[in-house]
Amino acid sequence: MHEHSPSGSDGPAPAPGRLRAALLPRGRGTGYDGVEAAPAVHARALIRAFWPFARPYRRQIAVGLAFLLLVPAVQAAEIWMFKLAFDEVVLPADLSALTWLAPLVIGLALMGAVFAFGEDYTWTWAGERFLLDLRLRFFSHVQSLTPDALSKRRPGDVLSRLNGDVQAIESFVLGGLAELVSSSARIVFFAGALFLLDWRLALVVLVVGPLFAVSARWFATLAKEAAREKRRRSGSLTAVAEESLANAALVRSCGRAGDERERVRREGEGIVQAELAAVRVNGAFGPVSGLIELAGVLTVIALGTWSVQEGQLTVGGLVAFLAYLSQLLRPMNDLGNLATSLFAAAAGGERVMEVLEERPTVTERAGARELVRARGAFSLEDVSYRHAGAAEPVLEGVNLAVGPGEVVALSGPSGGGKSTLVRLLARFADPAAGRVLLDGHDLRVLTLASVRGNVGYLQQETLLFDRTVGENIAFGAPDATQAEIEQAARSARAHDFVTGLPDGYGTRVGPRGANLSGGQRRRIEVARTLLRDTPVVVLDEPTTGLDGPEAACVAESLRALLDGRTAIVATHDPHLLAVADRVLRVEGGAVAEQAAVPA
Repeated sequence: MHEHSPSGSDGPAPAPGRLRAALLPRGRGTGYDGVEAAPAVHARALIRAFWPFARPYRRQIAVGLAFLLLVPAVQAAEIWMFKLAFDEVVLPADLSALTWLAPLVIGLALMGAVFAFGEDYTWTWAGERFLLDLRLRFFSHVQSLTPDALSKRRPGDVLSRLNGDVQAIESFVLGGLAELVSSSARIVFFAGALFLLDWRLALVVLVVGPLFAVSARWFATLAKEAAREKRRRSGSLTAVAEESLANAALVRSCGRAGDERERVRREGEGIVQAELAAVRVNGAFGPVSGLIELAGVLTVIALGTWSVQEGQLTVGGLVAFLAYLSQLLRPMNDLGNLATSLFAAAAGGERVMEVLEERPTVTERAGARELVRARGAFSLEDVSYRHAGAAEPVLEGVNLAVGPGEVVALSGPSGGGKSTLVRLLARFADPAAGRVLLDGHDLRVLTLASVRGNVGYLQQETLLFDRTVGENIAFGAPDATQAEIEQAARSARAHDFVTGLPDGYGTRVGPRGANLSGGQRRRIEVARTLLRDTPVVVLDEPTTGLDGPEAACVAESLRALLDGRTAIVATHDPHLLAVADRVLRVEGGAVAEQAAVPA
């Protein structure tokens, strides 16, 4: 397997500048809407990273490798039968030899079909299982990243990596192994047959192999660069399209459909250029390898004819030699293309590895403790937090104590740190300094399941799946009965409007709850949190974006959620501020008591 390092000394030598410029896509930097290219990674590092996903299927892979060795062995035997048929039947014009030759040919054909099916089925089984495991690992890892980390990545690009780039890794790891073994076995069997027929003529063929290797290694450098650019631009297109479709209403209301189409066209044009570059590289390699192959065949024909004239080789032997040669040159060519295809697949592996190497900022410690049911006492001790890349901390030296069952409202200017404080309490982020305590336990020493099971979190954005109303309410408590779901909806003042929907609790809410109003979506979220029955709830601007009547209705539904629970609510809504036991002002990195509730 060839490896490539753009700047190292262990990869193929760079192609001459003029040819590189002619073959590779232009404007390779990140465009206006582009996704950054993933860092280049050595082939060895990619194999070390992804081979563990193939280990559970070692037996199937071993069986597949056995089939890969048997198939060319049968093909070599079939060609030898062809030689015997020519020498024993055609030239002597004697059909009697077919009585023993025909059954052998038919038997070999049946064996070859069985082995070919076994090879295809076994490798497909192992490859699909490998893909499933890797996709699940990638998906789980993305889910483990904090919302802040995910917000820095474009969803469309993440989906592109989950689909096409993960598929490319299977081609790199298992597909590359299969092609390497298959091509090597064919070379061994067919080259061995050539030496059995005429070792002097076979030596001539050996000159062709190094020429293939040199040309393939040179073109592989360009192929990897073109493939990496194609992968990046494919991610850009998916990201732009996903972003535009997610904001379709805004696009239409502002009359920007033409501009969005132009964005998609621009990114699509980038893919076209990258694809054409890959075709130019492969197209340039094809004629070069073809000329090498043609030169080898013509040389063999000339020398083989001389050998027949000298009596060193039969006519059937020469025909078989040419057949073996054609079969030998094909895997040599495949090995040359393998380097190109592996580098193309490696570009996808680089993009997947970039995501997998991003470490979650919130992790569970070894030996973390389980907190079954918290009383609900929250406190912050000298807590400071700074966003990545920010010059100043958003929170600094914050001390706060919230008693069980107390409702505390957080007010203050936008960007003052309210949402950050709420995320810290829900452990969607960890403080840079200080501690966040629940019932006297640092959140970092508790299992994540304990924190999630004791702290309900309503984010500023309403989050619903394209499922039924009942399924969305029960998402946090999947074992809930229908009666419990309806009781939670009643407490959240959602039951009446739900029963008025076409299918009641069986009505699908649409993507992101598009079939419901903003207030209805929020009340379903409140019902979902009520059904989970956590002793602590933290809410980040739960009525933001709602008009007066809807905000008042949601605030009324939140009363049931806040009743008897410890609650920290970041809000400017006077309805919620009025029900708070205390109102704290968060500003300039500090938290202070607010003397009076704003009107």
